Amino acid sequence: MNRKLWKVLAGLCVVAMSAVWALPACAQMSDAKEKPPMYSYVAFWNIPRAQWGEMAKNDEADRKILDKAVASGTIVGYGNDENLVHAPDGASHDGWWSAMSMAGVLNVLDQFYKSGSATTSVLSTATKHWDNIYVSRYYNWHSGSWKDLYIHGSSYKLKADAPDEAVDRLSKNMIAPLLEKMLADGTIHEYEVDTEAIHTTAPGTFWIFYLAANAEGLDKVSAALRETLKANPLDGPAFNAAVDFTEHRDYLARSSATYK
Repeated sequence: MNRKLWKVLAGLCVVAMSAVWALPACAQMSDAKEKPPMYSYVAFWNIPRAQWGEMAKNDEADRKILDKAVASGTIVGYGNDENLVHAPDGASHDGWWSAMSMAGVLNVLDQFYKSGSATTSVLSTATKHWDNIYVSRYYNWHSGSWKDLYIHGSSYKLKADAPDEAVDRLSKNMIAPLLEKMLADGTIHEYEVDTEAIHTTAPGTFWIFYLAANAEGLDKVSAALRETLKANPLDGPAFNAAVDFTEHRDYLARSSATYK
């Protein structure tokens, strides 16, 4: 359901990308403001099932470095995720942290390398591993620490002829305002719209992530999307003109997270 809803939601404003962005339907939601860039480092691992318990212990051990980095202001948040919808070529686990500078992200990574945490025995059992560094200018969060939340992600790839400002306009006019409402009522604890800061894939892909407070929060976000569609009844096909939907993917994981 989230896949189809985000597809049509995006179309509400993308329909105006090639002409006028100030269509009344898009203007009905207040614009979100672009924020200073937030960088996130994410390490993805495919860990054999027999080692999942050891991976949980490894995540707990990493907290010492990450909590210290939060306390010093080097990073603003961190967490780890266990994938709930597995794919043959996907990750079973990931760990991440976010900072308001690339230096903050890399300084923490350097601490992991120097401490030996990057070469622990459980990580050496991984059948696949890769990293990404993302940047976001539309994000927000609640301060606190949580366990057993749900993180939902959706990835989209723009077509080559999509406007340069497509992700920015879509985030400002539709995605961020909607998720700000979900954040305000406690349905979610964090959201962000990401692009790659270090391109390991071709430019043009963007991601929408939100951290639901509980399983019911996933349904509440879907319901809010449906209400948005009712209030802004523009056709979704224009989204297909800007986005290569064959590249769309969703991600759902059980998550633990800490934000300053």
